[in-house]
Amino acid sequence: MKTDGAFRQFFGPLHRSVYFILTFPIFFTAFTFFVDVFTLHIAPCSENIATKSSNQTVDTNVFNKTTSWTSNHSGLTRSLTCHETNRFAHGQATYMTGLLIGSLFGGAVSDKYGKKLLLICCSAVLAVASLVVAFLPYVPVYLTVRGISGVAGCAIHMCTYSLGVEWSLPKYRIWPPTLFSFIFSLGMMGLAAVAFLASDWMQFHLALGIPQILFLPLYFFLPESPRWLLLNKRMKTLEDYQNRSPEDKQYLSLLLDSLDNETQKPLSEKTSAKAESNFTNFTSPTILLRLFIMSYIGFASALTYYGICFSVGSFGVNIYLAQFFSGLSEAPSLLLPFLLKRWGRRPFSMGSLFLSGISCMLSLLVSKFCDIPALVMTLALMGKLCMQSTYCVSVLYGIELFPTVIRQKCVGLVSLCYRVACIINAVVSPDGGIPLPAMICYSSGPIIGAALCLLLPETSGIPLPDTVQDCEKQPRLKLPCCAR
Repeated sequence: MKTDGAFRQFFGPLHRSVYFILTFPIFFTAFTFFVDVFTLHIAPCSENIATKSSNQTVDTNVFNKTTSWTSNHSGLTRSLTCHETNRFAHGQATYMTGLLIGSLFGGAVSDKYGKKLLLICCSAVLAVASLVVAFLPYVPVYLTVRGISGVAGCAIHMCTYSLGVEWSLPKYRIWPPTLFSFIFSLGMMGLAAVAFLASDWMQFHLALGIPQILFLPLYFFLPESPRWLLLNKRMKTLEDYQNRSPEDKQYLSLLLDSLDNETQKPLSEKTSAKAESNFTNFTSPTILLRLFIMSYIGFASALTYYGICFSVGSFGVNIYLAQFFSGLSEAPSLLLPFLLKRWGRRPFSMGSLFLSGISCMLSLLVSKFCDIPALVMTLALMGKLCMQSTYCVSVLYGIELFPTVIRQKCVGLVSLCYRVACIINAVVSPDGGIPLPAMICYSSGPIIGAALCLLLPETSGIPLPDTVQDCEKQPRLKLPCCAR
């Protein structure tokens, strides 16, 4: 009975509805994240759609000739050359640039107008964008829409993860990122199925956009963030949430109590820390070291993760199967909360980074000395899984490493490095195979990051630091070479 009561307390009806509704925008954003993987395979001028039935990757020579494409919706006949077709490949770089732009102002907009409103608006933009591309398959339109989709996709991710975390009690806050990462992997697998079943450009993008339109009304039933409602004095809305059921009232009472404890302490110390909340704090060697290490880990994570994701068609196996298994490889991330509870932040980060580097290195060696494409892809996807787990942990780890007075600025700088690496990867994404220098970067970067983690403290079970002095008091590993 006690266990059942605890279960109902953790998963009240309102709480369950939040998790349920948020799974849909996360699922659909996976479509837009990796749609460019299939762009050249389903390009409107491409005659190689028939190659879907074979298990070979697309022959790039098919784009060396001019092909004609008839627009069914207007009767317009036009020709696209090889150069025009390949310009569609710039969509990934445009999308990643949009993600960077969205990360710069998405948080401020959600703080002002609420996460629910921003999520609904950006989900509508994302759905309409897919429909626009379906009916207007022109390169300038496509690239413009990809940039807008990147901005909207970033805002959706920020709102979704924030709502999931803010509707969770502190001890369970690792679960929303883990659950949403799993749903995102399902979206990657769904994209592979849609691309395989679609027969042309229009059908492909309609299949991506129409489900988003159909599920859009569901988002209006999503509860707003309790933290945002509390800070903006929307007490009537909170009371309405509490009156829905006894379980919701009990859960929201616990949640609001935890919010009061988190917000009151920084306010009491705000005056004493205000004078040195900016430049002085950033001159601390402890903060600079942590900022460098977390920025490097973010950069290396994005470089390896997206480098492998963008190159799934280069492993010598069917691109649709490669994309499907790329999503399936991230399913074990559901075990992340249990592993973190057992091993802690630092040991887990070191292990996942090291395993990612080793897996990519073995993938490189197998590709050079053995002709076993399936093994190459398996090792690379194992490295991607480890890197995805590292990123999930680093989001939580970064919050616990930096003091309250400059936490958002530090996390923002780490996120900026992550987004810059995404853009670099999209711009220099290899065609027809992963070159040796790229695989060396994918393998060596995580291994170096694992070594740098030795300089970070373990933050499991330790209160969040409010000042630089609190950070310096956190226990860290004492290396023999540094002992005096």
